[in-house]
Amino acid sequence: MHHTLKAPLAKIALATSTLLLATAAHAVEIGPTPTEASLTATAGPLATASAKVATPNTYGSGTVWYPTAAGQYGLVVVSPGFTESESAINWWGARLASHGFVVVTMGTKTVFDQPESRGKQMMAALKQVAGLNATGPFAGKIDTTKQAVAGHSMGGGGTLAAARDNPTLKAAIPLTPWHTTKNFSSVKVPTLIVACEKDFIAPVASHAQKFYDSMSAATPHAIMELVGEDHFCVNNSTEAVNKAVNGKMATAWLKVFMDNDARYKPFLAETKPSAIISRYLKVGL
Repeated sequence: MHHTLKAPLAKIALATSTLLLATAAHAVEIGPTPTEASLTATAGPLATASAKVATPNTYGSGTVWYPTAAGQYGLVVVSPGFTESESAINWWGARLASHGFVVVTMGTKTVFDQPESRGKQMMAALKQVAGLNATGPFAGKIDTTKQAVAGHSMGGGGTLAAARDNPTLKAAIPLTPWHTTKNFSSVKVPTLIVACEKDFIAPVASHAQKFYDSMSAATPHAIMELVGEDHFCVNNSTEAVNKAVNGKMATAWLKVFMDNDARYKPFLAETKPSAIISRYLKVGL
């Protein structure tokens, strides 16, 4: 179905308190109780459809993926990386939407746009799609109070920049992120960083790990590293096993911090959430 639209212990204790306060807020449970099988499957429990944004406002392209079931869902934008188009990351659209989110997979104004520009374009995409909530195929489906950002490579750097500059976001998921800035200590948005062990474009030690280490203990954050995988372990072209664990952990992260759905917390608390994960470090979980 396709449409076109017109328009240290003390620090850990502090972070844990932050998480408890967040999850004490209004909880929304969408779909059946999650299981390992349901979260690693190629699709979640909800049927989905998609709609093209005909005239993207200050970004390159946009496809909105949404559950067809009645209800309101949090809004997530996903950006590609340097030299990539929207097609590099659009598997995230249907996957996340099938678990109860409205997802914008976007392309940037040019494939060479840098992280700071990508962060601004991601926020522009969220704003425009939220504004389309009044009419069209997904009318009324967006809970505009719950928004999140995710992105690959320089899109991951843009994700960090957007989270730094927009503390009202509910969650951020930088995917093998690249950015020349290494200090994101001011980020207050719960952030899951996905890294890949053999990444030679954004090496873990000089990118993902530095971003993670710079973050405040008052902000729930985690880093997950996939064994033996390269920079593109989060894209359309990656193996099904990578999509399974990436989809599972990203969905759980968004469910906990966007929907306050405690049913997903055990998946984030696991010390080794998958056999293909070499490291999973977390603060505030």
